[in-house]
Amino acid sequence: MPEGHTLHRLARLHKRRYGGAPVEVSSPQGRFADEASILDGQVLKSAEAYGKHLFHDYGPQGIVHIHLGLYGTFTEAEQPVTDPVGQVRLRIVGRTHWTDLRGPTRCELLTRGEIDAIKARLGPDPLRRDAKPGLAFARISRSRTSLAALLMDQSVLAGVGNVYRAEVLFRHGIAPMVPGTALDEAVWKDIWADLVALMRDGVKKGRIDTVAPEHLPEVTGRAPRQDRHGGEVYVYRRAGQPCLVCGTPVAHKELAGRNLYWCPACQPA
Repeated sequence: MPEGHTLHRLARLHKRRYGGAPVEVSSPQGRFADEASILDGQVLKSAEAYGKHLFHDYGPQGIVHIHLGLYGTFTEAEQPVTDPVGQVRLRIVGRTHWTDLRGPTRCELLTRGEIDAIKARLGPDPLRRDAKPGLAFARISRSRTSLAALLMDQSVLAGVGNVYRAEVLFRHGIAPMVPGTALDEAVWKDIWADLVALMRDGVKKGRIDTVAPEHLPEVTGRAPRQDRHGGEVYVYRRAGQPCLVCGTPVAHKELAGRNLYWCPACQPA
């Protein structure tokens, strides 16, 4: 599932390419056809992301709420427009570019009040300037649930997924199964600042890089990471491989249906 930086990149891209001008909106698949007919020819006022949610604001006509889920993808292209390929839920055509959305978990036209209700259910997003990290700490510090699970709970912290979860815990030497009640507020502030920096870098680069300069392949002589997710990381999807810092095999377990990775030596229980 795409993490928060991907949705913020999409929001910036769509705002730049389609914002402020009328756009053609259609649903070649047909599942969004009624809503698309309302929006077709309207001006896209703005696009923004909150956590893993994307919002296209068409003013009085409503706001399109998109959640990509596990299988949703956008494909972007320059004009001219070509025939749809596959099950295209939503197509947007602007002056110079067009984009197709396939396979989202959510693609729905909502009112501003309904959008506000979605945002109210989410924790603070490290990529938003209006974020209040203290709200996340208040929930974490009252919970006996593991930090690994809490960091993935979108009602606690919005936008952080499996990669950022594993990597930020490693970078701060925290065992993933430590309960939220054991987290010191000063450490939380460091974690939050780190997430802000890492995720902003992800927005800029379009990939997740978490490895310090001294541990990069060109410095240590190791082979660059080969993975469809891209980016240089310490533990994510490196189960059984040596830790880049201490050489201990990276550990792995399943937690709440998701894969969890950590270094038992660098993140002692």
